[in-house]
Amino acid sequence: MTHWYESSIDRQLREATERGEFDNLPGQGKPLRGHGEDYEEDWWVKDWLEREGATAGVIPPTLALRRETEELEAKVDRLRSEREVRDYVDDLNERIHQATVGRMDGPPVILRKFNLDKVTEGWRARR
Repeated sequence: MTHWYESSIDRQLREATERGEFDNLPGQGKPLRGHGEDYEEDWWVKDWLEREGATAGVIPPTLALRRETEELEAKVDRLRSEREVRDYVDDLNERIHQATVGRMDGPPVILRKFNLDKVTEGWRARR
């Protein structure tokens, strides 16, 4: 004797199919977008940006932080004094810490803190 179990979700899907609620949907019969492409961890972010447009508004704080770290040199070069550079890098390192321990919204990011002395030396050398 075989027992058949249908979860409530399965039942709702079956009933909707029987009513024809899934007929003639856009994209019916077409492959899913991105099928067969290489997997990327942040696929959903890229998809969201593409869907909403690059100017869609605020990105999650952890991703904004990652972008900020990539632009560190350009940012510190706009600062006027060594004290400003040191304060900025201290603040950035604290935010990196907050992100790596999960106290910042957004997808997890792996970022290394910056060496304050090396950043300051680089700033001085470029001036």
